[in-house]
Amino acid sequence: MSTEDRPPAPRSLAEALRARGDAALGTLLRSRPDLITPVPTDLTQLATRAGTRASVVRALERLDRFALQTAEALAVAADPAPYGELLGLMAGDDPDPAVVAALPHAVGLLREQALVWGDDDRLRLVRTARELLAPSPQHPSPTGLGPTVQEATAGMSPGRIQEIVTAAGLASTHDSVSAVTALAGLFTDRARMAALLADAPADSVEVLDRLVWGPPYGQVTHDPAPRLRWLLDRGLLLPTAPGTVVLPREVALHLRRGLAHRAPEPVPPVVEAAAVHRPQVVDSAAAGQAHTALATVEELLKDWDEGGPAVLRAGGLSVRDLKRTAVALDVPEPAAAFWVELAYAAGLIASDGEADERFAATPAYDEWREQPPAERWSRLVTAWLAATRTAGLVGGRDAKDRTLSALGPGLDRSAAPEVRHRVLALLAELPEGAAPAAGTVLARLRWERPLRGDRREDDPRGRLAEWALSEAEQLGVTGRGALSAQGRALLGAPPAPAPGPEGEPSGPGDKLPVHHHHRPAPLAPLSPAEQAVASAAAARLLAPLLPEPLDHVLLQADLTAVAPGPLQRPLADMLGVLADVESKGGATVYRFTPGSVRRALDAGQTASDLHAFLAAHSRTPVPQPLAYLIDDVARRHGHLRVGAASAYVRCDDDAVLSEILADKRAAGLGLRRLAPTVLAAQADPAGLLDGLRAMGFAPAAESAEGDVLITRALAHRTPPRAAPEPVPDGPPVPDDTLLAAALRAIRAGDLASTTPRKPGSAPAGNGELPRTGAAETLATMQAAVLTGEALWIGYVNAEGSASQRVIAPVRVEGGFVTAYDHTADEVRTYPLHRITGVAELADDAG
Repeated sequence: MSTEDRPPAPRSLAEALRARGDAALGTLLRSRPDLITPVPTDLTQLATRAGTRASVVRALERLDRFALQTAEALAVAADPAPYGELLGLMAGDDPDPAVVAALPHAVGLLREQALVWGDDDRLRLVRTARELLAPSPQHPSPTGLGPTVQEATAGMSPGRIQEIVTAAGLASTHDSVSAVTALAGLFTDRARMAALLADAPADSVEVLDRLVWGPPYGQVTHDPAPRLRWLLDRGLLLPTAPGTVVLPREVALHLRRGLAHRAPEPVPPVVEAAAVHRPQVVDSAAAGQAHTALATVEELLKDWDEGGPAVLRAGGLSVRDLKRTAVALDVPEPAAAFWVELAYAAGLIASDGEADERFAATPAYDEWREQPPAERWSRLVTAWLAATRTAGLVGGRDAKDRTLSALGPGLDRSAAPEVRHRVLALLAELPEGAAPAAGTVLARLRWERPLRGDRREDDPRGRLAEWALSEAEQLGVTGRGALSAQGRALLGAPPAPAPGPEGEPSGPGDKLPVHHHHRPAPLAPLSPAEQAVASAAAARLLAPLLPEPLDHVLLQADLTAVAPGPLQRPLADMLGVLADVESKGGATVYRFTPGSVRRALDAGQTASDLHAFLAAHSRTPVPQPLAYLIDDVARRHGHLRVGAASAYVRCDDDAVLSEILADKRAAGLGLRRLAPTVLAAQADPAGLLDGLRAMGFAPAAESAEGDVLITRALAHRTPPRAAPEPVPDGPPVPDDTLLAAALRAIRAGDLASTTPRKPGSAPAGNGELPRTGAAETLATMQAAVLTGEALWIGYVNAEGSASQRVIAPVRVEGGFVTAYDHTADEVRTYPLHRITGVAELADDAG
């Protein structure tokens, strides 16, 4: 394209945006959705919003390390800077081919994000980004560079400047401006600077070496040492405040051989495999973890079935209740916090909202229990992927130094879903069965979203990534550290890349590095509908790998039963009432005790029912000691009857009642004999039952009619509760429909605000609406109907929102104008009383 045919260079960001097509604008609005919340009236307002501090900070924080380094380099370059100067700052005097190859993409990304505008010969970083990234004493530059010679000498006396110029071997000038220019020219001339530094004392060069990569500031006394005096005399160090000197930017760049950064990072770190396992081993290990996860969540909810721990006044679980839950689940407290938060995120537990507020299972838990195991797992991992609540924070402190509790406030981290998804996506890029080295995953994430200023001491994304890796393993999304087939399906990922010759495993424990030098397109998060499909596919892959529930146990002579695997639900429920769990693992051991058998009898079972149940579900004969235990407890069960007097005890054997009265342990029950076979008590029936059982008796409760009351554990449920909504990380990314509508509105507003008007017809610019009287408005409209000309109008709708529009009137009658609205691209009717004014367009208006 010739110079004459080239479009004029944009003079502002608004003009640069105006030259973009809808596709490019759509890309900008998708990557920075805060720019259309709300939709700007025109492109000038869009450019203004893109330059606000909050929006620029958010955009900078989402850049990868090399793109951010490019922006930092532009902040210390001339404004505007030609592409060649930027390349010199990024690649130095000895260009790295990787930097040269990656820089155009980085500049394109900054342009796409509206952080940089202008042609390659005049690249401009938006003003707010320059202010954030440029060096200053209060905010050092991430590059470690200091101010330019011109900036550092701004308050220096003309005489002192001339002294420095002379000492540096330059001719004195007639003014300070030309002197500073000459000094800067010397410092940017590689040959002359090399000659100047060749004469420098060795200890002076050592001072420069300490300052060259930053920070560029140092302290001096009122009488500097000779090595410092040599540098100060020649302007290689310049005073900025009493006792403080700075290394000028031009000098530092010469010593750095032109580099703005010590180590440009154009290529992301490689995620390497620490071990490679056979895919079948990975999937089996993940399925085992998935089975354990389901069992743990069921155990948690069974423990809270009759009502869980109380809700703290500030919300959440107390430390004591979390410890008790950890003991019940036989897991460490951080793991208990994770399972509690996972059940909450899946909508399986919630607060019951009662006056004495407690946590309890929700009605959704009963529905969840009836689903096949793979579908139950799918629901848990889908909730985990999307949850912003972060269990790893439990036990830490918030900004007000308050302890963060499980199920309490302050645990939401809006970046958590994105980090989880990205961690799993990086695992999906490895060959099948490859487990990554955690350090390389964290290094890759830091490159993709570097911390501002490289502050590594507080790395929230790194902590989220570490928790994501651990939680994925606990849930069975990964097995032995590698992404399982069901985990890959959960992401909607394509089949795993085949391992190369270096990555061929010869056994399940092989540790071979797997290098990935290709950069596949990152997996994008799925929409809710896509995620539902992916979760169903993951469940189908997991289902065959989960153990089939068993319908039998192995009874043993020591009053135990061994379940060699998961049990069918009716069997597990009944066995949970009849026996106590003694140990868990690959096989669960249940122990029968008098208390557990009495519990089954209290639930309405008879001795014959229990014998028939055990005979039907045991692969071994029912041991005689167990049969004797059941018969013995059943014989004594209900021998004593407790009812309401406040409470009473009756028994056909008056000797038993005499024994109770004589027992010192019965003193607190307030017993007295009413009849030979009846005792009255001051305690309530429940307390009397507990007291007698503590004394070794086996009483049964009875109704007012004298019938035995069957007591069952009452499942406590909350009212219907929705799962907690994730806290969004900023405005949501607009969908195609919203984006098309926003672009149309912005273009329409821009057309109205930039269309040329006839001189003197109405005020224009700065979004000001035209103002004309009602008679003039009506006359202009009627004239436009006859001539077919387009007009510029100001319009206020029924909600009071003002806008500018370009219309071609077709008909004026009854207080309304019907016109073709160029900004909306359709025919509309407007009430004349809502039109603020009208202006004629210039004859050459497009």
